[in-house]
Amino acid sequence: MALSASSHAQPKGATGVLVLGDGTVIWGKGFGASGHAVGEVCFNTAMTGYQEVMTDPSYDSQIVTFTFPHIGNVGANEEDHESRGLGAVGLVVRQEITPHSSFRAQNEFVEWCVTHGKIGLSGVDTRALTRRIRMSGAPNAVIAHNPHGEFDLKALKKQAKEWGGLEGLDLVPGVTREGQENWTGGHWQLGFGYGEGNADKPHVVAIDYGAKDNIFRNLVKAGAKVTVVPAKTSFDEIMALEPDGVFLSNGPGDPAATGQYAVPSIIRMIEADIPLFGICLGHQMLGIAAGAKTAKMFQGHRGANHPVQRVGSEWGESEGLVEITSMNHGFAIDGETLPDNVEQTHVSLFDGTNCGISIKGKKAFGVQYHPEASPGPQDSFYLFERFAAAMDKKVSA
Repeated sequence: MALSASSHAQPKGATGVLVLGDGTVIWGKGFGASGHAVGEVCFNTAMTGYQEVMTDPSYDSQIVTFTFPHIGNVGANEEDHESRGLGAVGLVVRQEITPHSSFRAQNEFVEWCVTHGKIGLSGVDTRALTRRIRMSGAPNAVIAHNPHGEFDLKALKKQAKEWGGLEGLDLVPGVTREGQENWTGGHWQLGFGYGEGNADKPHVVAIDYGAKDNIFRNLVKAGAKVTVVPAKTSFDEIMALEPDGVFLSNGPGDPAATGQYAVPSIIRMIEADIPLFGICLGHQMLGIAAGAKTAKMFQGHRGANHPVQRVGSEWGESEGLVEITSMNHGFAIDGETLPDNVEQTHVSLFDGTNCGISIKGKKAFGVQYHPEASPGPQDSFYLFERFAAAMDKKVSA
């Protein structure tokens, strides 16, 4: 499929299109939901877990280009959701979606996309599109699907050009829970499904900025009782729940924008020396609360094979150890802005960007990557255990 901005002629049989903000038109075969959606085009290099990716709320207002060509081959099921169907607005793939071949499948991925409002585009040279993103940055775009192949290109180009992008955008209100929830779901096992947690202590209050469900399952696996609260829950309301620790979840959008209402509460938690653990967006806002700044990345990090190295004095003999991690972020803490009271604990071996911090003298730390996986490796479960240990000390004190 064409990647040239001048190649606007619609090929015969094209029922889907991706229109970039600079006017580039990429034709293909549409699938899934009909209609159109605007978002930032990114790419994900994971070889598994397309359903988890598509239901990760951190992908809100994004169009995911999958570099792995075989998408849909294990179908879809209700167990692999990472949220209530939120997440990416669309996806771009190389091969046409194939019928599933998996005993776990409950329906075809194309049908699942229709049900959950995801717009798909197949037949695209995803290698060329990924290279473009790597060289020119993540573009804004509109993805559209019409089974009859009827498109108003002029209107689509206008929408793609005028969309303001993710910078400065607070997307959390659209993905957070509406009310408090007592979470009990535990770790998944083949043949048994998800277990149930029954711990009373330590008690984690998890702030949902657009959380993946597997984070809560890993907190339960680490031995915690979990209460999930909406993003704008106040500091006083959180403290009324008598937490032994507070978890700051992942989520979409610009951390500086969400931080306008989230960071003041996080600052009070740091001052109260409450055990804190942040992942992705939560990690970024923990950094802002400690005095650092965040910045929009050129292309972002998204995949399940990202090497991260432990750095800093706190690791002892394990300093320098490399973890293979799952990532999904387009913003990051600027490591050059870390104040003296914040230690950098992890860095990306791809580009040296910050991937972890801890606040000196406090029981507060965060990581940019996703130790809960889903999809991805499980090298970093120790972080949930570290958080549980910090809370246990508080409980026994």
